Amino acid sequence: MGGYLIYFIILLIVPIWANMKVKSTYKKYSKVSSDSGLTGAEVARDILDRNGLQNVAVEPFRGMLSDHYDPRSKTVRLSESNYYGHSIAGAAVAAHEVGHAIQDKEGYAPLRIRHALVPVANIGSNFSFILILAGMLMQAANLFFLGIIFMAAAVIFQIVTLPVEFNASSRAMEQIAATGMIRSDEQKGARKVLNAAALTYVAAALVALLELLRFVLMFVGMNNSDE
Repeated sequence: MGGYLIYFIILLIVPIWANMKVKSTYKKYSKVSSDSGLTGAEVARDILDRNGLQNVAVEPFRGMLSDHYDPRSKTVRLSESNYYGHSIAGAAVAAHEVGHAIQDKEGYAPLRIRHALVPVANIGSNFSFILILAGMLMQAANLFFLGIIFMAAAVIFQIVTLPVEFNASSRAMEQIAATGMIRSDEQKGARKVLNAAALTYVAAALVALLELLRFVLMFVGMNNSDE
């Protein structure tokens, strides 16, 4: 009973806590203007140019915390508040997304692996539960096992995402510190924003791994009951 309680606490509470943490931290530092006065767009453009990535565009994008790097179009897209704003949070997020662009340029191995896993991970996310449920209802071990395989692919994607995100944040801090875009006394706030964002990926990977483990144990139990 205690084990199931811990499992459900992690499954339900951890993602909610991580999401609240990133939103509260971002909200706090999005209200603090950086001393440089640079917008997120200017931060991104400057770092890109310094790293020989003049071909990468920087565009505004609708939505809160919708910032991302699109490797297909070679575009850094920043949420409008970060694109036009002058905050410490905006500078940190912009530098983080540029970190992904630098990874792409350098052929960073975990990023390449993550890109290769995207189609498989999408299939796994969409069909794993369907196959597992069908396997349970029909007592079909083969369907259940196939669902676990698909789920495992999605979990691997989540795990590979971790070094990609942590590395991009590390690159971001190096860039904004070295160029003076963020003063030394502002770096703590920028780091807090990036660390809070990283927590959401850690939480997602942990939950996905626990879900996979639960279904693996159920599959083993199903097979044992058939013997």
